[in-house]
Parts: sequence; structure tokens; C-alpha cells
Amino acid sequence: MRLTDILLLAVGLSMDAFAVAVCKGLALKKIDLRNAGTVSLWFGGFQALMPLIGYFIAALFADSIKAVDHWVAFVLLALIGGNMLREAFGGEEETEECGCALSVKAMLPMAVATSIDAMAVGVTFAFTGTYVNIWVSVVIIGITTCLLSMAGVKVGSVFGAKYEKKAEILGGVILILLGLKILLEHLGVL
Repeated sequence: MRLTDILLLAVGLSMDAFAVAVCKGLALKKIDLRNAGTVSLWFGGFQALMPLIGYFIAALFADSIKAVDHWVAFVLLALIGGNMLREAFGGEEETEECGCALSVKAMLPMAVATSIDAMAVGVTFAFTGTYVNIWVSVVIIGITTCLLSMAGVKVGSVFGAKYEKKAEILGGVILILLGLKILLEHLGVL
């Protein structure tokens, strides 16, 4: 994967965290660097950790499914992207779930929930026929998510939930298109 692909993937993955960070920005009474930093470190840290876990687990099985690895990558990314689109168009409001607490008890479930898809992407890294530097990839994903989550807190405090659904839609489309690109490259179309 090229650096631009990793950056696009990082943006797509971080859209869930961005949407929840917008929600946090709505709920927090005081928006300062400490609060925004706490939210961004939780989300960025887990977005970096989960692909690493997925990669190393999947690497154990990569050789046994090499013939269909491109299909696995495509299906996983399409499912993740499709789920993000479903959630965006489903009309579910997450604002009540966010709350203003920044404790471990409040942030851990949200950080895990927004990064499960990143674990699946780590699996696709192990299954793609192309070389992926997992360490560079997780750093880029983590930093991108940190920055976008911090921005999400600010957007939530200033603009409200206006951009939450748009972020989910953008993230879903990016992930589906990246999955399609992996498939088409492997099939020799691109």
C-alpha cells in the first residue's frame, strides 16, 4: 500500500471516532486542550493498537488463504464501510450515549467500540498481497485519529451534531473504495 492509501484509510477509520468526539464536544461543559487531548488520546491510541492486534493475529493464517486474500480484504473493508453508511443513514442519535465524563469507565467502551473496525483493517493488512509496513501504518492511523478527534471535540462544541453524519458517510465511502481498489489491483484491472 502506498502512503496515500494509508492516509485515506486512516481518515476513513477515524470518522467513527470523529463522530463520537463531536458528540463529546456537545456534552462537555468545558472545552479546553486537556479535555480535547484526553478524548483524542483515547481514540487515537485504540485506533493504533487495534490494527496491530488484527495484523498479528491474521498473520498466523495469511499463508493458508493467500489465494483469496484480496477478496477477504475487499469484503472486510466493504462490510466496515457499509456498516458506517448504515449507521449514518439509520437516524440513530448517539448524543445521549456520549455524556461528559472522561473517566476510564466512560472512555474505554467508546474507544474500543470506535476501533473494532480498525482491528478488521489490521486483518486486511496481513491478507493483502502487497507489502504493508504495519508500524508506519499504525502510527499514521493513530496520529490521524488523534488530530481528527481533537478537531471533532471542537466541532461538537461549536457547530453541534451538524457534521456527525457527514463524517460517517465519508468514512464509509472511503473504506468501500479502498477495498474495491485492493480487489481491482489484485485482479489486474488497475
